[in-house]
Amino acid sequence: MPQSGTILSAGGLWKSYSSVVLEDVTLDLRVGEVHALVGENGAGKSTLSRIIAGLVKPDQGHMEVFGTPYAPRSKAEAEYLGVRMVLQELNLVGTLTVAESIFIDQLPNRLGWINYRKLNDQARAAMAQVGLSGLDPQRLINTLGIGQQQLIEIAAGLSRRCRILILDEPTAALTSTEIELLFTQIARLKAMGVGIIYISHRMEEIQRIADRITILRDGKVVATQPAREISLNEIVRRMVGRELPEITSRPAAAAGPVRLRVEGLTRRPWIEHVSFEVRAGEILGFAGLMGSGRTETLRAIFGADPRDAGDIFLRNSPTPARIHSPRDAVRQGIALLTEDRKEQGILLPLAIRCNISLPSLPQVSGLGGWIRSQAEKVAAGEWIRNLGVKCHSGEQQAVELSGGNQQKVVIAKWLRRDCDVLLFDEPTRGIDVGAKFEIYELLTQLAGQGKAIVMVSSDLKELLAVCDRIAVMSAGRLAATFKRGDWSQDRIMAAALSGYN
Repeated sequence: MPQSGTILSAGGLWKSYSSVVLEDVTLDLRVGEVHALVGENGAGKSTLSRIIAGLVKPDQGHMEVFGTPYAPRSKAEAEYLGVRMVLQELNLVGTLTVAESIFIDQLPNRLGWINYRKLNDQARAAMAQVGLSGLDPQRLINTLGIGQQQLIEIAAGLSRRCRILILDEPTAALTSTEIELLFTQIARLKAMGVGIIYISHRMEEIQRIADRITILRDGKVVATQPAREISLNEIVRRMVGRELPEITSRPAAAAGPVRLRVEGLTRRPWIEHVSFEVRAGEILGFAGLMGSGRTETLRAIFGADPRDAGDIFLRNSPTPARIHSPRDAVRQGIALLTEDRKEQGILLPLAIRCNISLPSLPQVSGLGGWIRSQAEKVAAGEWIRNLGVKCHSGEQQAVELSGGNQQKVVIAKWLRRDCDVLLFDEPTRGIDVGAKFEIYELLTQLAGQGKAIVMVSSDLKELLAVCDRIAVMSAGRLAATFKRGDWSQDRIMAAALSGYN
């Protein structure tokens, strides 16, 4: 591969669905460069990257790779030509092993028989690059958390020789430790001359690793500049077209009565004897490393996973709640915004209005259970406006929305249900910086209305700004709980590591 020059050039790219999502976009990528794409949800970043990766065909425009016309008809053809993409929305098959998932298109074999010893050895080497050296390569994908699945996708992308690598929100579900490992591999690929297109809503990451930045707004290129020549505030201002406030800690508020109390919650081998409580008007954050048991705790409370032991008490009741399924949890006023919205949070082929009304169908149904379409449409429209979902109407399919707007639809369906205990697992995952402020404001409003909120986040700064207390998980146990004013990043990280000593 040449060590200088332009790998990819694209010009005049247009793409429309029900409206224009890309308009006359021009982009180039140089050898050994990290070129960042930034913009709000719906700005066109993922559509542009999918065109380059062969997943979407442009309506107009042209592309070249090393001066040769490039118009892939499929993802497979793009990969054959050296262009690979790690998608924001994971594309793994749950019934395959980790090793099979990493090398799905190049399984070592002889006369059609897979050499599993060689496959597993290759997988261990690939996983070690992203910090998963302790994971069994024969483990099934559907037994892993979303963060581990994200790392498997990244390991698969890094394990193949390529000329162009597209990373779409690769760190959305990763903690700082895993992010550092990823950045080490990005530096290695840059040294090899690979061109990297990097999409992220985490502006600090962009400034740290990008050589150049292209800013998209409403499907158009606003600017392309060297990263060292543009400030963080200027990037955000051009992205959203307005000034945004600094993230500040939400003011302390008096908490009300206990809404949720968990005692001795156990689901082996993931969580062991977890106990905590959260009050009305309080936001309790959960911090910890990947695999520490944060997500597993929320899923066990919600009845999505069976628990081996422990009791769940609601609204200060002395009697444990009977929660054996998500249906039980929802009927008793508990909502779960899942970590993996694509698989567990949203029905992509359905209209937005159907997704929003799904947990509260009786409210929009008439005699015999028939859905009153007009009532459903009005209810959905209210929440589309309240959360600022960017769409043409409530009739638009959820699959056509950007990841961040899909997340808003998932939040809307639970707010429509009006549950008083909200379990939010990575609520700002894949959401742009402007929308994050809207989510933070929404969480504050919900707490002000007396909701009890439990929030898991891999972004420690987010937890510090939003939460009243932070519970720290380590190796499946609750290691420490800090009140506002008593915590620091160092103390939280020390607690997160304490169970692994």
